[in-house]
Amino acid sequence: MASMLLNTMRSCSVSPSWATRFGKLPAIMFNIFQIQTKSKKTLARPGLKNIVLVEGVRTPFLMSGTTYADLMPHDLARAALQGLLHRTGIPKDAVDYIIYGTVIQEVKTSNVARESALGAGFSDKIPAHTVTMACISSNVAMTSAVGLIAAGQCDAVVAGGVEFMSDVPIRHSRKMRKTMLSLNKAKSLGQRLSLIGSIRLAHLAPELPAVAEFSTAETMGHSADRLAAAFGVSRVEQDEFALRSHTLAKKAQDAGLLKDIISFKVPGRDIVSKDNGIRPSSMEQMGKLKPAFIKPHGTVTAANSSFLTDGASAVLIMSEEKALAMGFKPKAYLRDFVYVLERAGLTLNDIDVFEFHEAFAGQIMANLKAMDSDWFGQTYIGRKSKVGTPPMEKFNLWGGSLSLGHPFGATGCRLVTTVSHRLQKEGGQYGLLAACAAGGQGHAMLIEAYPQ
Repeated sequence: MASMLLNTMRSCSVSPSWATRFGKLPAIMFNIFQIQTKSKKTLARPGLKNIVLVEGVRTPFLMSGTTYADLMPHDLARAALQGLLHRTGIPKDAVDYIIYGTVIQEVKTSNVARESALGAGFSDKIPAHTVTMACISSNVAMTSAVGLIAAGQCDAVVAGGVEFMSDVPIRHSRKMRKTMLSLNKAKSLGQRLSLIGSIRLAHLAPELPAVAEFSTAETMGHSADRLAAAFGVSRVEQDEFALRSHTLAKKAQDAGLLKDIISFKVPGRDIVSKDNGIRPSSMEQMGKLKPAFIKPHGTVTAANSSFLTDGASAVLIMSEEKALAMGFKPKAYLRDFVYVLERAGLTLNDIDVFEFHEAFAGQIMANLKAMDSDWFGQTYIGRKSKVGTPPMEKFNLWGGSLSLGHPFGATGCRLVTTVSHRLQKEGGQYGLLAACAAGGQGHAMLIEAYPQ
């Protein structure tokens, strides 16, 4: 599988015509390109605080509509926060700030960070706010935490994310909403009857939510299909990568490597302790599925896409000085998150662990082909040559979003925690994570293992 991917990427040719079709890919690339300087020393910088990841946890990621179906988003986020408190033993009053990421907000708990924090037992004196930046929402929560600590405003920040796709807001039509608001303001029975009489059957049609960009009205799956076509990624390549993800995830699950998962007692149901979307199949079975977005000739299917997922995550980020003073043994240093390799003076060859968000197999492979393209490097990153591709023997070795699941607002924290755990397990020093997001955005972060 790995050799097939690398050989395909080396032989690909990338046409400039793709640039007129997509703006999604470059943001990721801008964050991870590098200069040719090799180093294996610590990335600490004089005069700058060392900021560390102390611990990271998550609820099991479950397919929407399953065991979590009767909950609300803040229930999952609260469980993640309580799991983090239990695992670290940090006193609740030692946390200075709480930041959570989410994408599709429950209107009753619009600031889900605050509601979750109060539910988990944190003091109402600890501020909490919610951020949203599509699929990198919890990434932004973490970088915001890093910024607060680096600026000397905080010593300990909890960051996390949550997404709940089992129950999303479904709105009345615009005309029905206007009528209902007018009814609320009506002052006489005659006005009310007149408004009720104006309601037509078409007004009752609901507005269903879609994972789509407002500016283009294009769903992420449609974008992924066009991206795969632009870079010549075949259906077979996508299915093979998806099968790899599920196979590696199952292997990691069986080996007990997914240690960031906390068990969660769902009210009225059993205790949930593992992800339920890992489903190794076969190329034959996957090949039977029809295109999900561009029909009938598209290549993105349910099998090579991440599935709608419920889940939450949380991480404890601290200044190294504070963490050590409180007796914690950090897992990793959180380093750069803009132009990460260039700033650190590293190359892809220096990276020991890669964890990239797998929204779609086609999206991942298109990124890899772009990274292996001289034309792309010269045109969009301002380099003299290509970035190069991560070795598959270091890439997403415990599965990824295709198999583990992708709660939009929670995936970033999973990536960071997975990188730190893999660095510990594999004895590596540097880890690199990257994720794409709607609106042509992306995020990358460089992580350095904490000395054991």
